[in-house]
Amino acid sequence: MLTKLKLKLQELLASWSQIIYRTGLKPNIISLIGLIMGFSSGIIYWAAGVLSTDLNIYRVYLILALLFLLLSGICDALDGVMARTCGGVTAFGGFLDSIVDRYVDSAVLLGLILGRLCDLLWGALALIGSLLTSYARARAESSGVLMESVGLVERAERIIIILISSLIEVICPSLSALRIGILVLAIASNFTVLQRIIYFYRRASS
Repeated sequence: MLTKLKLKLQELLASWSQIIYRTGLKPNIISLIGLIMGFSSGIIYWAAGVLSTDLNIYRVYLILALLFLLLSGICDALDGVMARTCGGVTAFGGFLDSIVDRYVDSAVLLGLILGRLCDLLWGALALIGSLLTSYARARAESSGVLMESVGLVERAERIIIILISSLIEVICPSLSALRIGILVLAIASNFTVLQRIIYFYRRASS
């Protein structure tokens, strides 16, 4: 759904990527920085639910968690743009980027689950759906069936759902926005898996 927006963002990042590349930072390093940011976000989400002692501290934790998640997302976009614009595209880089994405997704959702910021069942389903959405694409494309833009929510949409839910939770905690957001994510991500199964079946059978 957000593929066109992602392309526009990549265009904006292209000029910045060349500047950053000249400082000595390479795409794989940017990927690892994104991994650290993603893990930090997951830990802070956990802390928000377990360690916060009052509402103001809870809000501070959530703001930090969403900022780290946003920075991780920017790193995820930047590493690919840098690799393409600066001639650093490698098979290992693409592989590492994919692995980092899965670790970040898992860390953030586990932070929300262990911090009791969402219901266990819906959190687990969101985690499973997120991982299987990505696996379905990788498995299909290894068989020659392209999956980009197929399905209701890709990774960018999943991150945006968590970011928006977190922001609403900061503004009005009584709405339980994170619980609702993870419920929506659980349903949407598993529905996306189903869409990709159907799409692959039709393409493979034609």
